[in-house]
Amino acid sequence: MNKTVTHKFYGLDHLRAFAILVVFLFHYYILSGGQPEWLPKVASFGWTGVDLFFVLSGFLISSQLFEQIKIGESISFRTFFLKRFFRIIPAFGFTVILYFCVPFFREKDSLAPLWKYLTFIQNLGLNLKLNGAFSHAWSLCVEEHFYLFLPLVLLLLQAKSVFKYSYWLLILLFLGGFAIRYYSYTYLYLPKSTDNLSWMYWYKYLYYPTYTRLDGLLVGVSIAGFYQFSPKVWGRISQYGNLLLVASLAMLSFAYFLCEDQTTFNASVFGFPIIAIGYGLMVAGAINPNSFLYRTKSMVTSQLASLSYGLYLTHKGIIHITHQMLSKYISNPNLMLVISTITCIVFAYFLQILIEKPFMRLRNRVL
Repeated sequence: MNKTVTHKFYGLDHLRAFAILVVFLFHYYILSGGQPEWLPKVASFGWTGVDLFFVLSGFLISSQLFEQIKIGESISFRTFFLKRFFRIIPAFGFTVILYFCVPFFREKDSLAPLWKYLTFIQNLGLNLKLNGAFSHAWSLCVEEHFYLFLPLVLLLLQAKSVFKYSYWLLILLFLGGFAIRYYSYTYLYLPKSTDNLSWMYWYKYLYYPTYTRLDGLLVGVSIAGFYQFSPKVWGRISQYGNLLLVASLAMLSFAYFLCEDQTTFNASVFGFPIIAIGYGLMVAGAINPNSFLYRTKSMVTSQLASLSYGLYLTHKGIIHITHQMLSKYISNPNLMLVISTITCIVFAYFLQILIEKPFMRLRNRVL
């Protein structure tokens, strides 16, 4: 049996590091009540870092599966799901234990029911007012749904001998996202938009559900499709590596102003796909040999990228603990930000050493 070839994209390390940094700053300014004063202006668009993670996951996971299909290999569900299990579940399970067994770790008072985390449906019907702790696990739910359905869909397309027409499914799903968000905004959110908790309903109906947030994953899958199956098209794209990055910044700048108020109709219906395309252009640039991101290697971003999963899982809890323990002694908000950043990185490092890496070694033995 042929073995698929894994290529290291160093440019994606820069993007993964950037994504976790902006998500961290966004959540920090919320948890700290907007301190330091300069932080809200810098971090207000940081929530889109999750969308960059979606594009990265869509590209990397589908690219691996597409490569198997291209060289005539059958998709092994056992291999695929075991890889995902050992990569995701141990660190996630440990974080769930912390949230449920160590109340001091929680950045908010209450959690969703345990079974919703264990079945990865916590993002469906999530009520931030009642179940605000560990709310950021919603994105893991979206990704787990993607990991479950992508190989099944690919197998079905192959079985029906219609894989070459699969781009129509991508287009249909992408356009379907607009329709679903239009319905969710008009018929679910708007009737409650005058409520004092209207913000909570917007998150519940538009921000968290998997079916409203597929854009980033679909864009990532599309890039992987061009990369793996359309060498001529990709060859032409490869001539414009840095230009793709410039186009990305232009698209994201437009999205920044469009989504300044996330609860508007235009932001709710069109904001997510515009952000996804903007980050898609960035990912396309980062894997392009002619771009500076592709050619630049950095130990800092590589290390931060390797810690990004553990950081994402635990940063809210560690920020909360750091503030609770040190706020009586540290009054300078800039210093508190620095210390909180260090404690989060250190905790993620120990999570990687004690849990993530041992299970990855176990995975290599099992596979």
